Amino acid sequence: MRRTPHQPLLRILLTTLLLSLGMALAPSAGAAPAAAPVRIMPLGDSITGSPGCWRALLWNRLQNTGYKNIDFVGTLNQQGCAQAFDGDNEGHGGELVTNVANQNLLPGRLAASHPDIVIMHFGTNDVWSSISPDTILAAYTQLVQQMRASNPDMKILVAQLIPMNPSGCTGCAQRAVALNARIPDWARTTSTSRSPVTVVDQWTGFDTAGDTYDGVHPSDSGNEKIAAHWYPAVSAALDNSVPSDPGTPGGDPACTASLRVVSSWQGGYQGEVTVTNASTSPVNGWTATVIPASGAHLTQVWNGSLDTTADGKATVANASWNGTLAPGAGTTFGFTAATPEAGGTPSATVSCTARAAIT
Repeated sequence: MRRTPHQPLLRILLTTLLLSLGMALAPSAGAAPAAAPVRIMPLGDSITGSPGCWRALLWNRLQNTGYKNIDFVGTLNQQGCAQAFDGDNEGHGGELVTNVANQNLLPGRLAASHPDIVIMHFGTNDVWSSISPDTILAAYTQLVQQMRASNPDMKILVAQLIPMNPSGCTGCAQRAVALNARIPDWARTTSTSRSPVTVVDQWTGFDTAGDTYDGVHPSDSGNEKIAAHWYPAVSAALDNSVPSDPGTPGGDPACTASLRVVSSWQGGYQGEVTVTNASTSPVNGWTATVIPASGAHLTQVWNGSLDTTADGKATVANASWNGTLAPGAGTTFGFTAATPEAGGTPSATVSCTARAAIT
């Protein structure tokens, strides 16, 4: 009679075999997860946005030199260039950096993309609109504060604008020079060791006659130059960049400011500024800057202490009772402003700085 294997012994042998196979096929428990890509947001107007072929050149140069674990981010995705690339960006045609600040547009864009690095060429339309360097730089400051509120370790690259000499704006060329001359000092006072601000010279070596097709927007040679000027600064930022989770607790204190026009009349208006702690750290005091448009100047402030300069720039420090703000908390102060006879629609550029709470 033929004998059959003993059933319990067979089950033991099969179980041992399956377990050994499973152990051989299972991944190592110590395998490190893949590093998250470094998120880079190109920020600006049409020179950055549509089609923004310098972005394609920069992307591919980074890829070809070993910077492959990167992700260009933004809510826009204009293409139209001759080579494939990651087209995500925040280059909005016709946009003014002062409007982005005044209308508080950047926080939503940051929240959608969570960048680690921002590369910003912004202000051309403001120069065209005869907005002063003081006002443009105040808008830069507000945007930097919002970037740091989104990511306390944000690395920020800010361009000195490419030259501009359009036929319809005789003063644009010199106004661009005036703004560019102010950017390095602004960056030095704005930069921190945790969130450095790096100036990238996009002006030198750029010729509006040969490197633009209309005195403003880059031609093929202009795109090549812009990409070449961005590359060293972007690669340096990548060499020193470690992606971080947005909103990491313990970030430097930061605040945002927004303006609401309450009422207006012939020769003046009333405004209200909301100051918000946009960081994850408590704030123990704040100072807001208000730069009224069209020659207006502040005449009275309540819920704060007013100081003004001869050019109409005003700073408002917190009162004794509204300087302490928990993360996400806000407070308001009001003001009245006098305007010239033809002052236009009441408006002002507002920004703020914050002091850390003593713990």
